[in-house]
Amino acid sequence: MATMTRARAWDGPVILSRGFRPFFLFGALYAAILVTLWIAWYFGYIDVPSALPPTAWHAHELLFGYVSTIIAGFLLTAVPNWTGRLPVVGWPLAVLFSCWLFGRIVLAFSAGLPELIVALATLVFPVTLATVIGREVVMGKNWRNLKVLIVLGVFTFAQALFHYELWRSGDVTYGDRLAIATTIMLIMIVGGRIVPSFTINWMKRVNPGALPAPFGRYDKLAMGVGGAALIGWVLLPTLSDYARLVGVVLVIAGLVHSVRLMRWRPYRTFREPLVAVLHIAYLFVPVGFLIAGYAAFTDDYSAGTGAIHAWTVGAIGLMTLAMMTRTSRGHSGQPLKAPPPTVAIYLAILVAAISRIIVAFLPEFANILMPIAGLGWVLAFLGFAITYAPMLLGRRKDMA
Repeated sequence: MATMTRARAWDGPVILSRGFRPFFLFGALYAAILVTLWIAWYFGYIDVPSALPPTAWHAHELLFGYVSTIIAGFLLTAVPNWTGRLPVVGWPLAVLFSCWLFGRIVLAFSAGLPELIVALATLVFPVTLATVIGREVVMGKNWRNLKVLIVLGVFTFAQALFHYELWRSGDVTYGDRLAIATTIMLIMIVGGRIVPSFTINWMKRVNPGALPAPFGRYDKLAMGVGGAALIGWVLLPTLSDYARLVGVVLVIAGLVHSVRLMRWRPYRTFREPLVAVLHIAYLFVPVGFLIAGYAAFTDDYSAGTGAIHAWTVGAIGLMTLAMMTRTSRGHSGQPLKAPPPTVAIYLAILVAAISRIIVAFLPEFANILMPIAGLGWVLAFLGFAITYAPMLLGRRKDMA
């Protein structure tokens, strides 16, 4: 009730009435622009005046530009529900969004700027976000969700490490891996609660029968095994002598999380794509583990990129879109159903993920599949921005 009262009290621009509105809309637009520029830059059609080389810029901005935006939108919307405290709205939200935008502009035009200035400019946003979320969790005494704050802190450290590695050697070995692993861990933590919860709520209304297993000991075991596997994967460049052992742990994590997913009854959700997409997105978590395990066993670099894109395009890309569509619909007073345009968004990113994974194993088809993957990504996020802009920029139906 307090959250709704605060939302009603804000009489300024609607986009500043809840955290998901600016971050989801501009995060989606930025994701589409990023890949469009990346493809053009990669093939030599344009130059981006950034101090970062193309591959590093691509990785940095997708991880710390796009992913951090969606994490912000989700947490700023979810934390008030967790803590019972008022949400961040209005001009404080505008300042937080400006911190994100400032980092993107500085990095895009960073050619000739000192490395330290560039790094600090991009770190303003995650540090500010962590401070805001940390304050809300502590003030609300919501100790159960401190783990989310820890993950957010590790993600911020990964960004700092990314810049440090690039400054020291001109290449990144651990910063991007740590950011990917941290985001996958966040999906395992948060997704492990919301996927079965949303599924149970839907099944009770529409498809009664066997329900997903609630969060319990098996989930804690799965997260422990998954966390150990992700640590091994992040450190794999250093642990090359133990690559097979790391591969074993990765494969075990893949199997454990496959079982975890099956415990949520995904095969009973396909009547409603808004629910089914959560399960499909989570499927890419164990798929990434299994491919990474295979790559560690075989020392296959190409397969390793398949694991990375299973996690980034599949798990992260699809899960963020799934949560963006669901949150946007729910908080704008729309029915929790996926109409055809939303289903098309899901299919586009799914095509992008599958195409990019196949390239890792069949590189001879890269000239065909890479453009398909890029186009699928751009269409998915541009489609979200176009389809959901009226919801994100307009007032709730019951508040209009």
